[in-house]
Amino acid sequence: MAKLPPFPGTTGRRDWRTAMDAIRKLLANGDDTTQVFRIMRALNVGNAPMNYARLIATERGGRIAYEQVELARHFSDPAFVASFAPGTVGAAYRHFLETTGYSADGLVEVSRLVPSEDDLAHPYAWFGRRVRDTHDIWHVLTGYKADESLGEAALVAFSYAQVGGLGWALIGSAAALKSLRVTGNALFAKAVWEGYRNGRKAEWISGEDYLTLLHEPLDAARARLGIATPVAYLHAQRELGPVLASYLSAQKAGAGTGPERIAA
Repeated sequence: MAKLPPFPGTTGRRDWRTAMDAIRKLLANGDDTTQVFRIMRALNVGNAPMNYARLIATERGGRIAYEQVELARHFSDPAFVASFAPGTVGAAYRHFLETTGYSADGLVEVSRLVPSEDDLAHPYAWFGRRVRDTHDIWHVLTGYKADESLGEAALVAFSYAQVGGLGWALIGSAAALKSLRVTGNALFAKAVWEGYRNGRKAEWISGEDYLTLLHEPLDAARARLGIATPVAYLHAQRELGPVLASYLSAQKAGAGTGPERIAA
């Protein structure tokens, strides 16, 4: 695969000082999603060119890249979200939005609290937005809950396996290590490791045409993409119970809607 040039104006260097400051704050307050994006900006250097090159090398990736659909605009349209038949990925996404109170716009707003190149008119920036805007679709596909630290940490590990980026690796590893102290056992950490392994085994989801995928039956989509049932995750979810709830930050208890995702 050809190596594409770096994002114009970037140094190509990882900012570990910023990343470590952000992970410390995120571990102290799992609701502070802004720190996730600080970590991503600091460590995911070179990630966008690598994934964009992978996209355009696929059979349908050239068309997807040429069309540059802004998925957040569709996901934020109530009529679009309401249009999917029962049992489809889109219907499951609609249920996700209704039950969590989350929104595509909310995730966009949080990402913009951290200065980045994401809003630029550039193919790499567009791909970065694509990964950001499909985060909740990945929750639906994998079965990892978005309103708990365990589900977010497992999806972070799954995401690292899928799209790379040391930012994802740092967040998933730090969450797993913290869980050993908080829960007193390795169930949480095993679920995170399973998320990584499942991500490695699955097809490359970022190469999917999401506007088509949303109309596909959920079970069929999971089978086609090779997304395994997260056995260790479901076991940890059952066994940890109240301990898992205590893993969340104090701010979570008083939170309603909003961008309290990708928590560590």
